[in-house]
Amino acid sequence: MPYSCAAQSREKTGLRRLNITYYSKRLMLFLLLFFAFSHVWVVYAEDTTGYLSVTGPCDFEFPDDHASHPGYRTEWWYYTGNLQSAVGNRYGFQLTFFRRQIIPLESEKKWPTPASAWRANQIYLAHAALSDLDGKRHFYVQRMGRGVLGIAGELRDNDIVRIFLNKWSTQIGPKVHHLRVTSERFDFDLDLSPVKPPVFHGNDGYSQKGSTPERASCYYSLTRLETKGQVTLAGKTFSVSGLSWMDHEFSTASLEPGLVGWDWFSLQLSDNTEIMIYLLRQKDGKLNLASSGTYIRSNGKTTHLSRNDIEVTATDTWNSPNSGAVYPARWQLRLPSLSMDLIIVPNLADQEMRTHESTGMTYWEGSVSVQGFENGRRISGKGYVELTGYAKAFGSPLQ
Repeated sequence: MPYSCAAQSREKTGLRRLNITYYSKRLMLFLLLFFAFSHVWVVYAEDTTGYLSVTGPCDFEFPDDHASHPGYRTEWWYYTGNLQSAVGNRYGFQLTFFRRQIIPLESEKKWPTPASAWRANQIYLAHAALSDLDGKRHFYVQRMGRGVLGIAGELRDNDIVRIFLNKWSTQIGPKVHHLRVTSERFDFDLDLSPVKPPVFHGNDGYSQKGSTPERASCYYSLTRLETKGQVTLAGKTFSVSGLSWMDHEFSTASLEPGLVGWDWFSLQLSDNTEIMIYLLRQKDGKLNLASSGTYIRSNGKTTHLSRNDIEVTATDTWNSPNSGAVYPARWQLRLPSLSMDLIIVPNLADQEMRTHESTGMTYWEGSVSVQGFENGRRISGKGYVELTGYAKAFGSPLQ
């Protein structure tokens, strides 16, 4: 039956709306490709006019610094952990919230009056993953939204901070962090209780990532959180427990020219110590001198690790059948100043994240196991490793 004129008009209006919606999503994705994510940052525009800069010690105070830091261009709250069910099945998880400020400070004063309720100066993104280590399956999902109209943002209630994006959230309290993710692929609902005080990396949280003072971030971690809760996978819900790690970092600076990516390690060892290391890789194959780390003793005291304190050798590789990237897949880590020699092995080969619907980046983020020696004594552990810039170097043109 032929369309009536009214039907044709409605169809054209619907197509226009679809085109506007498509254009808006494409524009948001384009903007998001300019922002840094994970443990350093990737920003392809150098102009930092109108944003705050990190140039010295961060003087963290809690609970305030668990919250967001508007004025700094990039920020993230990052959780990983290794869990086990009551019957012994092993799982790894990741949950990361990213905040991106898309206009400089004071720019809101130039907005029209009244401004649209949809007008935003912050965009939020989130990645979540679950590795079924014994089933050899890796699942991941991603979200993004504007920081308006209850879609995404931050809520404060006295000493509790809640970061959320739609139904995903982390609620940070003085004794417990509550993580909630629900998706079409998996759910998890976890309570994380810190058993050590926060660790301030670098100089009182001032973590330099380049050759100039402003190429730095404010960076702290909670390196050992006892974890319990529930995971739902393939329609089945079961209880889990284990250990988790939390990072919170914010900055404005862009990645230094000549860097192609980074390798980041968080290791929780059987003697109640932890290690964080980030290695900044250069185009010439060498490690940037700003590469460094932190060793956390059982009593919570820390030792800074400089580039010269760290010896890492990749001893195997894994070739992704999806992205074609070749990642290191086994490492020997030596810390001579601590008389430590460790072997780090992925618990599952394929833990690649291909986040074209949010940050537009492809990276490997996965659960690992640790075996080795410290002062001649056997030691073991678990952890997470993040590998970026292997699918595409950060200096490459945008796709």
